[in-house]
Amino acid sequence: MKNVIFILGPTAVGKSDMAINLAKEFDGEIISADSVQVFKGLDIGSAKIMPHEMQGITHHFIDICHPNQEFSVAEFKKITEEKIEEIFMRNKLPIIVGGTFLYVKALTEGYNFGDTGKNQAFRDQLQKEIELNGAQALWERLNKMSPSIAESIHVNNTKRLIRALEIIEFGENKTISMAKFNFKIFALSIDRQVLYQRINSRVDKMLEQGLVNEVKNLIDNGTDKNSQSMRAIGYKEVVSFLDGECQYQDMVELIKQHSRNYAKRQLTFLRSMQNVDWIDMSDVEKGKNDIIDKSKRWLNDNN
Repeated sequence: MKNVIFILGPTAVGKSDMAINLAKEFDGEIISADSVQVFKGLDIGSAKIMPHEMQGITHHFIDICHPNQEFSVAEFKKITEEKIEEIFMRNKLPIIVGGTFLYVKALTEGYNFGDTGKNQAFRDQLQKEIELNGAQALWERLNKMSPSIAESIHVNNTKRLIRALEIIEFGENKTISMAKFNFKIFALSIDRQVLYQRINSRVDKMLEQGLVNEVKNLIDNGTDKNSQSMRAIGYKEVVSFLDGECQYQDMVELIKQHSRNYAKRQLTFLRSMQNVDWIDMSDVEKGKNDIIDKSKRWLNDNN
């Protein structure tokens, strides 16, 4: 059976560095499981790892989409499984790193989000609800059912809104695909207050690096403000600032607050998963040694 390692954790915990360290140790290639880093040009706000930071390690699924494109969980699942097979053929170890938990679910639990059939009666019903009550009411309904999905869909994108509710209502969530390979899940953790301080500092650094100009340039070059990419944390708040909907300092605090809330949801999701091996990152070197030792034992047991 083929082996795959996951490096998961909340934003700003140190996943990228850990994945590179592991890839060096075990001759691996990294697959990004980040729903924002797939978009070209969204560099600063996604804390995207740049080519000069990759230390010679091959990274996949970074800069693969135009910022006006839609990119679904089903697409990620399909192309990731194909990429994993390619990496195996090169006798390399696939290492999946990221914090987009719907992507993780799609792989570890075999969720087939995109396989749900079309239900025209249900779609017509939702369209009538939009005409009567507006799209906001439908978005709030989706948000109650799945905040993580609602977060990625703009309230005015009624087509995606209806499709998301259709999938939740009629999807079967099959659990068969992971029989193709073994997987080991590591989750990085650190004291909550330390994590929040890191997040706040990261946001300050992003703004110093030019996050506002990055968003302005994307819009000036044709990126739709209502696109999936511009609904990401860090981008939607800057869009609101550029549109005059909030003051600069309010924008800063909103990015920090939304980032902290997202990290909290990521941790809640990870705690709900089974067979997760938690790695304490209070001492980074100790955490690195711990994950290498545990990976060696797991790989030896499964080869």
